[in-house]
Amino acid sequence: MNQNEISEWINKLPLLQQIIEKDEILWVNPLNGHSARGIEQSGISVADVKDASDRLKRFASYIQTVFPETKQADGIIESPLTEIPEMKTALANKYATDIPGTLLLKQDNALPISGSIKARGGIYEVLKHAETLAVQHGLITPEDDYARFADPEFRNLFAKHKIAVGSTGNLGLSIGIMSAKLGFNVTVHMSADAKQWKKDLLREKGVTVVEYADDYSKAVEEGRRQAEADPLCHFVDDENSLDLFLGYAVAGERLAAQLKQQGRAVDNDHPLFVYLPCGVGGGPGGVAFGLKLQFGDNVHCFFAEPTKAPCMTIGMMTGLHDKVSVTDFGLDNHTAADGLAVGTPSAFVGKKMEPLLAGCHTISDDTMFELLTMIADTEDIRLEPSALAGMTGPVQTIRNEVPMANSSSVTHLVWATGGGMVPETEMDIYYGIGRK
Repeated sequence: MNQNEISEWINKLPLLQQIIEKDEILWVNPLNGHSARGIEQSGISVADVKDASDRLKRFASYIQTVFPETKQADGIIESPLTEIPEMKTALANKYATDIPGTLLLKQDNALPISGSIKARGGIYEVLKHAETLAVQHGLITPEDDYARFADPEFRNLFAKHKIAVGSTGNLGLSIGIMSAKLGFNVTVHMSADAKQWKKDLLREKGVTVVEYADDYSKAVEEGRRQAEADPLCHFVDDENSLDLFLGYAVAGERLAAQLKQQGRAVDNDHPLFVYLPCGVGGGPGGVAFGLKLQFGDNVHCFFAEPTKAPCMTIGMMTGLHDKVSVTDFGLDNHTAADGLAVGTPSAFVGKKMEPLLAGCHTISDDTMFELLTMIADTEDIRLEPSALAGMTGPVQTIRNEVPMANSSSVTHLVWATGGGMVPETEMDIYYGIGRK
């Protein structure tokens, strides 16, 4: 994109100038309309998400067999929904902004197996691929007990097949750990900004890690190219995968059940505002879609991105989606929120979200670190930097007078996307940066 084109876009969308200057901004989506129409236009149905949910239930007996930490939840991979009143008070004080209603944290940092939101979509896509192969080879039917996936004949079958993914870290962990457990030969193509401890952990699990000096897009491009040359290799495409999207979307029914169990209403008088950290868009897009299926126009979903890598914000503001990069606007895509360090968004997700997403907001690395330390001090919850991206969402929507955000009966929910696998020494470093 040349300078004239950039100037034209800034004239058309003045908020872009603030994005170029790395200001923390809120963009409200003018295309956000009736949820039912948006869902209908998406081509994805309630039945599609139910099929994904049913598949995860079939695999529950296998999951609890090979991952004992899931036994208490009967093999269902789910995270706690936690009220964080002390953090709410600290946020209100820091920003001198009254935050009415309730502030909740969806603790995907505590998801078993891989400790991040990627355990939802990533693990689901691997399980679906394993099921497809097993059914094709006559090893199982959907009516059988899926604990049998731990049997030697299944591992022998999967050992002949490969799985590959391009990742900045957390998706690679979920794909790598699950694929290796099943017996697949799995390769994770990782970008330069991926944390060393994530690469080391994957290698310990028997995963092949290929490192690139470039960013996320290059890792995905190379992973896809190599997989396409091998008919026995399944490539998990974070930018375009419907299976990943559906795995994330199951979170909608799970959250609805948790809210009901806690006695929290979501209706016209009790709006739900959800703030989802966003990289390429697959995870937050799938979750937002699942929430829209459950709550329709009573849920308002916002994507949260680093000021240095707001790819989905720019893609959706301009309507250019994957045809525009943060580098076109002079941003370097270098952020401590490694899972969000993405220069170009998913067009698949962006187009699905056009009529469904309430908006996007951005947050600086310094703010993420400061909030990381704050939530550790106030609530004794340890998160990785990217998991704090949505924490300023309530402040942003209230200050910008988004309708219903300031309602006394509102529920603000921040989706904490990761941190459960971070080594203690690394977490101490994060905490120290926030302290400063």
